[in-house]
Formats: sequence, structure tokens, C-alpha cells
Amino acid sequence: MNSSPALIQVVGAVLFGLAILHTFSTKYFEHLAHTQPRHAGIWHLLGEVEVVFGFWAMVLMLFMFAISGKHEATAYLDSRNFTEPLFVFAIMVIAATRPILEMAGALVRALAALLPVQRGMAMYFVVLAFVPLLGSFITEPAAMTLAALMLRDTLFSHPISSRLKYSTIGVLFVNISIGGTLTSFAAPPVLMVAAKWDWDIGFMLSNFGWKAAVAVLINAAIAMLIFRNQLGHMGRKIPASESPVPWTVTGVHLAFLVLVVVFAHHPAVFLGLFLFFMGFTTAYQRYQSPLILREALLVAFFLAGLVVLGGLQQWWLQPVLMKMDANAVFFGAAALTAFTDNAALTYLGSLVEGLSDEFKVALVAGAVTGGGLTVIANAPNPAGASILKEKFSDGVINPLGLLLGALPPTLVAVIAFRVL
Repeated sequence: MNSSPALIQVVGAVLFGLAILHTFSTKYFEHLAHTQPRHAGIWHLLGEVEVVFGFWAMVLMLFMFAISGKHEATAYLDSRNFTEPLFVFAIMVIAATRPILEMAGALVRALAALLPVQRGMAMYFVVLAFVPLLGSFITEPAAMTLAALMLRDTLFSHPISSRLKYSTIGVLFVNISIGGTLTSFAAPPVLMVAAKWDWDIGFMLSNFGWKAAVAVLINAAIAMLIFRNQLGHMGRKIPASESPVPWTVTGVHLAFLVLVVVFAHHPAVFLGLFLFFMGFTTAYQRYQSPLILREALLVAFFLAGLVVLGGLQQWWLQPVLMKMDANAVFFGAAALTAFTDNAALTYLGSLVEGLSDEFKVALVAGAVTGGGLTVIANAPNPAGASILKEKFSDGVINPLGLLLGALPPTLVAVIAFRVL
């Protein structure tokens, strides 16, 4: 961008700040929708967390067209990498299908049956511990989708306290963010640097994975014990209202899920697979529940907006990070990721040459540690928020409530990564 780059950067930073403020104000827009029904449509639209960054990205592009012209604006869009939003869309839809959910639910119930605690407590623990760690193999967006849907249909299916709701979603977001670090391909912040820094599964397990697993288990156990008196209904067996899904159909769904994960960096391949998957679900519709296309599209729109806005934040983010030592960068990254996508932070770090191994590990550890503090902190968070928000007051997850719910498990993650 050769025309007025400094002005565009300032505009991008201001709009990014407004987008963050907007995410903290969605409940106000939902209130306006109820008090001003004549314009309820636009207020509901602006009250959707998933719309926020897409909306402000559109405003940015209008500024860019006006300031820099059509060529520069379209060149900037063409330079953005939208693979992650497209992947999250595809994986969300596939992971949320009835065959996958029934298989995951059966596995969760089997594991819960092995734990020496009351069944509802065991189910709660397994969903908040096992599923996030499973994200290291099926990717974090898929794990988030599975865990959020299972919580929605079990824990959130009955009236529960707001404290339990926000504590649960806080633990879920933190555990998903750190639980994907057992491998080098599942967590977006790790994906951004793994190839360049030559981090393989062995490196991830020894530097991140075992520490993350300890924190995930502690977080889930603490939440289970604190809310043990409110978890009884999670142990009730949900009566089957539909005919069982044949194992062959489940196998095909699982194969599509695995293939999309394997080709996660190749949108032409995984989108082609997704179209074949759509055809299969149409052919065997009697074994399907309605696909969550709307929810997945909204999440992809959110992430695409973050990609567009985030591309103009390097000028201030990178200097902030590079002024820190390894210890400061851990806490700095954990704090900064509450205001921007953690994958963006690690990507900026990967652009700098000559970093020590200690600095690299601290940067990524800090980025994943802070990944549960806000909806925008980690790419899978909007997926979980989209699925669970209808269970919260006015259909909105209060950002302050999420922050307070995520702080305790975040502190556990801090201790795990900096003390162990």
C-alpha cells in the first residue's frame, strides 16, 4: 500500500479499537432491539458478536477505497489469508452433525462411567477435560464445537445459575486454547509458527503438551468440585428420539472430518471435500439433524473480519512485543491476546529473525494462556459463543462475565507454563 500508509494504519488501529469496544457493547444493542422494535432488525444485527469484526472490516475497506483507491484496496484484500475462517466453517459444520455428536457423546459417557464420582460430575469433567485435549488431534475448532454442543444439550438444558454458566464457558475457552498444544497442527497460534520454527510433535509435547494437560485436568476438576451440587442433571440419559445412526454412516462422517483436518492448509481441497460431504448428508438425510450452516457462516465472517482488521495492526503490535524479554513476553502476550487474536500475535513473532528459543516458547505459551479471556482471543471461541449464547440472558454472553469466569483457569495455566 503506497498511498498514505501511515493514515491507513492509524484508521485501521482506531477501527480495531472500536470493534473491540463493540464486542463489549453487544448486550446494549440487544437492549435497544427490545426497546426500539421499529429498528429491531439493525440492532439485532449489531448485537451479534459474530457480526462485529466483519462490520468494522467493511468500514475499513470503505476507508481504504476512499483513501488509497480500488487497486490498493483490492490488493490488500488479496494479500489476506482466509484459510482459517474457511476451515473453521467447514470443520464446525461437520463436527456438529448428528453422527459425529452421537459418537462423541457415547465416548464421553463411556469415559465418565470409569470415574469414581457421581455421573453428572463425571460427565462435566470429561467434557471440560477430555474434549479439549482431543482438540490436539481433531483441531481446536472441532473440539470447541463438540464440547459446546454437548454442554448445550446436557448442562445448559436445565435452568442453572449465571455463575455456573460463566465459570463453565470460561474453563471451556481456556482449556480449548491450551488443550490443542499437544501437537503442532491443531492450535491456530502454534500453526502460525510450527513450520518456520521447526516445531514437531515431540517438541510440542515436551515444551507445551504435558504442562497444558496438567492445567486442563486441574481446571476441569476444580470447576467440577465447586459446582458438584448443580451437575446432577448432566448424568441423566437423554432418551433417543430418532432411529440409531448406522456405523457405516458414522464412519463416512468421521472420514470426512479426518480428511478436512489433514488438508486444513489447502482450502481448495477441504472445500471440495466439504461439498462432497454436503452431498452425502443430502443423500442420507434421515440420519441427519439440520446442519449448523448459519452459525458456522457467522463464525467464519467474524474470523474473516479479524483477518482484515488484524492485518493493519503489525505496526504497533510488533514493537510492543519485541521490547520484552522472554518472561515479559509471556505475560505481555497473555494480556495482548485478550484484545486481538492469539494467532496474530504469534504470526507477528514469526516475522522477526534471531529470536531465542526461550523467547519463542514464551510467546506462544503466553498467547495460548490468554486465549480464553475474551471471545476474540482465540479462533474457536466465536464457535463456542455462537452455540451457547442462546442459553445466556438476552442471548448475549457478557464480556465481563466471560473475563471473570476465565481468570481462575487462566491463572492455573500461567502457573503450569511458568512454574512446571
